[in-house]
Amino acid sequence: MDNEIQLISDGDGLAVIGNPTAVERFLVSEGLPSKDLGLQRLGSVLSTGAGAARAGSEIAANSGRWVKLTRESAQLVDKYGLRESSKTGLSSGVLKGNNGQIKGFVEFVKGPGSLLTNPAILAGAAGIMAQLAMQQTMDEITDYLATIDEKVDDVLRAQKDAVLADMIGVDLVIEEAMTIREQVGRVSEVTWSKVQATPVTIARTQAYALRQLDALAEKIEHKTKIGDLAKTSKEAESKVQEWLAVLARCFQLQDAIAVLELDRVLDAAPEELDRHRLALRAARQNRLELISRSTERLMARMEAAADTANTKVLLHPTTSRAVVHSSNHVEITVVDFHGRLGIERGRQSLEARRWVDAAAEARDKVLETGAESVDAARRLGNETLDRARSVTGKISSGIAERALRRRGDDEEG
Repeated sequence: MDNEIQLISDGDGLAVIGNPTAVERFLVSEGLPSKDLGLQRLGSVLSTGAGAARAGSEIAANSGRWVKLTRESAQLVDKYGLRESSKTGLSSGVLKGNNGQIKGFVEFVKGPGSLLTNPAILAGAAGIMAQLAMQQTMDEITDYLATIDEKVDDVLRAQKDAVLADMIGVDLVIEEAMTIREQVGRVSEVTWSKVQATPVTIARTQAYALRQLDALAEKIEHKTKIGDLAKTSKEAESKVQEWLAVLARCFQLQDAIAVLELDRVLDAAPEELDRHRLALRAARQNRLELISRSTERLMARMEAAADTANTKVLLHPTTSRAVVHSSNHVEITVVDFHGRLGIERGRQSLEARRWVDAAAEARDKVLETGAESVDAARRLGNETLDRARSVTGKISSGIAERALRRRGDDEEG
């Protein structure tokens, strides 16, 4: 049993549970970075009696590590044939080593492992996995807010609107609760009482920020003159980053509340933990879809503005160039934001290729003006592609590479 590895996947992360040496050997063999799962926190889910004592000793004897599911680590779920439960949404299974060798972790064992047979422990492990996944996103959002020019705190403090001002107080309350949780190891009734009303303020602030983005999209949609489009697109370029920062902070605080909430349920009503985890997961996905719809709507309006600018590249080369520049800037900003929140996007990037296309259509029709437009388009294309390559996140990198390939094909054709 010392070489037995138990795997649990919830779609966001992978838990690796077993003998500490075997777990470490497995993770090294697969080249996976990991975090401590914190199995010891599951003591509160165990009932009294001999069964609880046995389960408690098993927890104490095992090590648990958590791996964020990336493209590479997600392949392990298929590689080892983990089976998904329709009830819990978890994929789990057991691997057995061979004489302690790394290469021995290849056989999927049909019989479940000792810890996986205990529904309470399985639910508790899944709850902790959900917390770790959300904390990972929270850390990535912190990095995101640190890299943008307008920090969310600066945006909030600059606003006179009471909806945004209230967020500052909520921020402090939640951060205090997270600090206490870190120090104490649990969320008491007293700690929870301080934060349980804060989701209302966060939701109100999120709705306000989404309305601001929708207003920008609507304003762009109603502009037809190239001069008005340039002015409105420039406004969007400066404002979108600010409202995305507010949305990112809202999402981060909502994840923090969910982490605290799962701890509270684990402590007060562990039998409800699995249902609560699934409900929080569904609510989180709904928030992501709401944010995605709003930002994609804005992107569509910016694309339409750039398309309009392309049709006017000959008559208004400078103004048209400004519209496309703003559109590309907003797209890169939104793509980076989506990547930090884990929003998948299947659409291709606009990039500056549209400028090359528009100028190429015109170069045979004009002389001096057309030539200048072509040069401007190519310079803009190089600048935008360079920016796209520097954007943090796999989604942004993939978009930049596809745009570069498309541009190369056009020039060869």
